[in-house]
Amino acid sequence: MSHQAREAAAAPTPSGRGRRCLILSLVIAALIYAADQLTKLWVVAELPVGQQFPVIPGLLWWQHIRNSGAAFSLGSDFTWVFTVVMAAVVVFIAATLRKVRHPVWAVGLGLVLGGACGNLTDRLLREPGLGQGHVVDFIAVPNFAIFNLADCGVVVGIAVIMVLILGDRDMTRPAIPRPAGTADQDSSESQTERPAPDHD
Repeated sequence: MSHQAREAAAAPTPSGRGRRCLILSLVIAALIYAADQLTKLWVVAELPVGQQFPVIPGLLWWQHIRNSGAAFSLGSDFTWVFTVVMAAVVVFIAATLRKVRHPVWAVGLGLVLGGACGNLTDRLLREPGLGQGHVVDFIAVPNFAIFNLADCGVVVGIAVIMVLILGDRDMTRPAIPRPAGTADQDSSESQTERPAPDHD
C-alpha cells in the first residue's frame, strides 16, 4: 500500500468527523452549563441579594443580583421575549451541530449552547414564574454590568464564531492541514507533465 493510500485509510470519514465534533460541542456545553448552575446554586445559598464579596479589591467582586433582562442586564422589561429567543437559539444550535465538521466551530457552538441553556434554565425555573424567571448574576467588575458564567460562554462562543466567519471557515469542512511534502510532490508532477520546448 502506498503512503498516500495509508494516509487516506487512516483519515477519519466525514461521519466520524461529525461524531467527534458533536461530542466535543456537547462536552463543552455540558461543562459550561454545569459550572454556571453550580456557581448560581452557591450564590443563592451563600450570598444575600445585593451583598458584595470582594475577590480582587477594586477589580473583581461577587454581587448577587436577579436579572429580568438579557445578558448583562439589558432589556429588563422584555423577559418573556428573551426566554423565547434563548429557546430558539438552543433548538437552532442543536439542529446545526449535526452538520459541523470543523472542531473550532464545534467549540464556539458548544460555548453558546451551554450558556444559553444555563440562562434558559433560570428563565424557566426561577421566580417569579415559568418563562419570566430572573437570572442569577454575580460577577462584578468596575464600570460594567454584573453577569454570570453563562453570559461568558455565550459571548466567548459568539466571538469564536465571528472570527471563523470573518476567516471564511466553513463549519461543514474539516480543518485538516495539508500533508507535508504535498507541495513538493505537486511541483515535481507539474514539472514532469510540462511539455518539452520545441527547438524547431
